Amino acid sequence: MQSTNDFAIIPDRESIATVERDIRFFPSKNETPAVLERDQIEAWNRDGYLGPLDVYDPESISDIRSYFDSLLAQAIAEGRDSYSISSAHLKHGRVWDMLTNDRIVGYVSDLLGEDVIGWGAHFFCKMPGDGKSVDWHQDCSFWPLTPTKAVTVWLAIDDSTMENGCMEVFNGSHQHGLIDFEVSDGEAGNVLDQSVKNPEKYGTLRQTPIQAGQISIHSDLLVHGSAPNRSPNRRCGLTLRYCPADVTAYLGWNAKGVSVKGSADKSMWPGAARPSND
Repeated sequence: MQSTNDFAIIPDRESIATVERDIRFFPSKNETPAVLERDQIEAWNRDGYLGPLDVYDPESISDIRSYFDSLLAQAIAEGRDSYSISSAHLKHGRVWDMLTNDRIVGYVSDLLGEDVIGWGAHFFCKMPGDGKSVDWHQDCSFWPLTPTKAVTVWLAIDDSTMENGCMEVFNGSHQHGLIDFEVSDGEAGNVLDQSVKNPEKYGTLRQTPIQAGQISIHSDLLVHGSAPNRSPNRRCGLTLRYCPADVTAYLGWNAKGVSVKGSADKSMWPGAARPSND
């Protein structure tokens, strides 16, 4: 089993397949959201996607970008690549602080409820012209969580544009449960190892460019992906993962969880401490 400090980009598919999961979309029933508008809640339930939403001002995201530059330089010096900085909230205090950011948690809580766990933080950084894509996939197929209530917050560290490979989604695809996919075994060019074929059968294509400092949120069942970065500009985003506290995590993944709002059963989510290393 992987250690809690070294969860791979592509988890053990066979182990996850042994977990019995309740795989379906659970719509938000929040009639009095604290941060979002009611029409945004309706859009979330309909589309499985929400954004862009403002979080960090230009000065703050510039500082975060400089911080990521240092993490990336360290990773490259150690022989790793620009996609390798995963489970980062367990290793870096400043990433923990982004996972627990009140504004981000406020948005997420309006969708998930009062008791929220943050359990993942992974930088997806496409270097200029690196030629790598993220093929069409659903996040839930990689995660041993049940029921499927998790969401991903995508924080733009750099401006994310059509030219440098912004995320694209199929609105409404989250309503189809777990969709069949082909396994590519990490074939050249695909950052992940799965690919949903003919995703247009399940929803309506939406391109989602966002500015640095903004976020988007998508359901763990939403089909999404991104094209290669063929521009001279880097495209880095930090994915932050959340779920309600009533979700059960298997294969030791509960050790990654942080209670970011409300309370959690310690037997399910014991709580990981903030790392001292910024």
